[in-house]
Amino acid sequence: MRVAAFGTGFFSTYHYDSWSRIPGIELAGICVNSNVARGEEFAARYGASRVYTDPARMLDEAKPDLVDVITTPESHSDLVGLAVARGIPVICQKPLAPSFTEAQAIADLGTRSGTLIVAHENWRFRPWNREIGRLLRDGAIGEPYNVTFRMRPGDGQGPGAYLDRQPYFQQMPRFLIHETGIHTIDVLRFLMGRITGVFAHLRRINPVIAGEDAGYVTFAFASGAAGIFDGNRLADFQAENTRLTMGELLVEGSEGALRVDGYGRIWRRARGATEAEHAYHWEKRGYAGDSVHALQSHVVDHLRDGMPIENTASEYLEALRVEEAIYRSHETRRWIDLNQ
Repeated sequence: MRVAAFGTGFFSTYHYDSWSRIPGIELAGICVNSNVARGEEFAARYGASRVYTDPARMLDEAKPDLVDVITTPESHSDLVGLAVARGIPVICQKPLAPSFTEAQAIADLGTRSGTLIVAHENWRFRPWNREIGRLLRDGAIGEPYNVTFRMRPGDGQGPGAYLDRQPYFQQMPRFLIHETGIHTIDVLRFLMGRITGVFAHLRRINPVIAGEDAGYVTFAFASGAAGIFDGNRLADFQAENTRLTMGELLVEGSEGALRVDGYGRIWRRARGATEAEHAYHWEKRGYAGDSVHALQSHVVDHLRDGMPIENTASEYLEALRVEEAIYRSHETRRWIDLNQ
């Protein structure tokens, strides 16, 4: 299978590393805006056949079976459009687009053309989230009552916040929820099902950034369960690497509780009993338990073998609708009912 990719930014290294490890994948081309030297460095490191600066030319000459869009959000619509016009399936990094309207247009493009567009939302593929999902489906804690995620990466302090990795974070008018909290929204949907309502209070603590960097969101789920997102990018928590899990997850139910800590460990407690570590396997490589590799392998398995696919662009719109409701709740100071 031939894969072509757009972008050579900070996070793209995880994508290219994964493509280089999937059996039968040929990296047919890398497209860059202008930094050809960086593109050539990536091509040499990850075994790409050629570096391009013209997106359409890469698609026409490299003739990929799959396109990976790893660029900043404002470029996604045009790049996805070029691939879809040629009938080439696409994985597109999140956010799908700067606005919900643009994201909806991308999803509609895939639906109308019948071309697969998958949102690169890798948090649901983190091994601890997959294992928590399995345990919940198996009834490990009975009926789930509540879910809480405390996001504490601790990387948002001072004038240099985010500049070493993704400097455009400082200019994003919507930040905590649009850039980072959307991951949690998707994980909560994966674990707990459909979100039916939200209430939010957001704030900006670091004055050097444009958007919000802390806030609380409460969720209602169709099952009757409730959830809390408590996010603060300036505060940290106990972890060897705070960016591994980005925070702590707790799910409570009628028969006990499940907890993920900053080391990727899962702790399980039966009702009335003492908490104990739950044994499961994951590899400490790539990004966050090799979740990028898991997602990309998932898409390849679908294209090669017809395995079920998660998070097509049209499905991912549900997470984006929740995101829009969160901002609307913050602006209006009201509970937003997503059933209406």
